[in-house]
Amino acid sequence: MAIRNIVTDEEFLRKKCRDVENFDERLWLLLDDMAETMYSANGVGLAAIQVGVLRKVVVIDIEDKNGLIELINPEIIKAEGEQNGNEGCLSFPGQYGEVKRPMHVTVRAQDRYGKFFEISGSELLARAFCHETDHLSGKVFVDLAKGLYRN
Repeated sequence: MAIRNIVTDEEFLRKKCRDVENFDERLWLLLDDMAETMYSANGVGLAAIQVGVLRKVVVIDIEDKNGLIELINPEIIKAEGEQNGNEGCLSFPGQYGEVKRPMHVTVRAQDRYGKFFEISGSELLARAFCHETDHLSGKVFVDLAKGLYRN
């Protein structure tokens, strides 16, 4: 495993990611590196594009009962309610802003072996699901944030 550089180039971050088709050792290494990178940066989520890989891969860990969540080719299939809260991003260090997100979200994805599953989350986990899947389609939180500010 290795800690990868986190991309801060906004132009690159606006690219669209492609589906993962090969569930092999390269993917597993990417997932492991992404988790290590996220933890070393004190983040709660990281998308592959943030480490320079244009594939639909996400890792999330909000330090709850779910532990590390790996999502391959994730798709939000249900979103309910509404929450407003501060958001930041490892690719926009020191920047924060208030973002409106759904309160409850269900995601359909594949695991590292290609098996499909669904996972639901509320509050911070729902926010993380939305934030990270936005990255996969080239959307960044600064476009949604009200009142951007620096820490």
